[in-house]
Amino acid sequence: MRVLIIGGSVFLGRAIVAEALSQGHEVTTFNRGVSGPGLPGVHAVHGDREVPADLDRLAGGGEWDVVIDVCGYTPASVRESARRLSGRAGHYTFISSISAYPDFPGKPAVDETFPRHECPPDADADFGEYGVLKAGCERAVEKYFDGPSLIVNPGLIIGPYENVGRLPWWLTRISKGGRVLAPGDPGLPIQLIDARDIAAFTVDQAKKGTTGRFLTGGVPANATFGSWLADCVRVTGSDAELVWADDRFLLDHDVEQWTELPLWLAEGPETPGGWTHSSAKALAAGLTCRPVSETVADTWAWLKDIPEGERSFGNRMLRHGIAPEKEARILADWDARA
Repeated sequence: MRVLIIGGSVFLGRAIVAEALSQGHEVTTFNRGVSGPGLPGVHAVHGDREVPADLDRLAGGGEWDVVIDVCGYTPASVRESARRLSGRAGHYTFISSISAYPDFPGKPAVDETFPRHECPPDADADFGEYGVLKAGCERAVEKYFDGPSLIVNPGLIIGPYENVGRLPWWLTRISKGGRVLAPGDPGLPIQLIDARDIAAFTVDQAKKGTTGRFLTGGVPANATFGSWLADCVRVTGSDAELVWADDRFLLDHDVEQWTELPLWLAEGPETPGGWTHSSAKALAAGLTCRPVSETVADTWAWLKDIPEGERSFGNRMLRHGIAPEKEARILADWDARA
């Protein structure tokens, strides 16, 4: 196929490019060229999707069997891409997010039948938060692309080249050894998916011309919080001791859920669906998922040679990881509890 990937330089986008190349497809990427070099073998077109002239230059420069849009965050921007690529591409796949569903994580077993956030397909960045805007981006593709389209809603993604910083932070912290503050119940089942597995599924479905939508969150209960942190200890070879503090204690000590101890979500009536979303439709359609332990090992193999100061634990808007002095203070209070 001739594949156009909008984005394609970091994490999931990079994995999709690598997958498409491995299958022998002819790959064009369109991005600003500032997040990192493109993979060897791609035809790189540099431009900003927010600039109409850049989109016109892209659309006028070729035709593609498939577009895979990995970096659409504002409906108005995605609308312009969908409009200009109509008639230039045969199929449009949009990478969205499980956050497009307002019932996540407040209801269990969220799947493709659940309602999306209300957001029009022409909204700008001020309309709402990330998940709301993603729902609007989906509608922009569905309304403005004149051809078949597919929506992919990933769950919690980990893997090599992760720039979000969740697994890289845990690996970095655990590699330093010593007593490590670990959150909640180590037996809590969680559900994670490797970016490379989403990539393989996405390229395969695009190749088939599949339409509709898939939630790609991985295999339910494919790890526990304890098992994946134990995998981090194992692959780093550190002497880290995981010290498990319960949810209530961490909340009382003002630990930020999801970010300070990445992926920790306190169990309670407000979050019953945090780890129960359903990928049954995608699994039935051919999604295959490697073991979480393999992903952890591969991520450390990539990360370990990167100097800590050059590792990404998020961005200026959202950083992952707890400050060492706060972690030490909480560990001391945990030891001293009555």
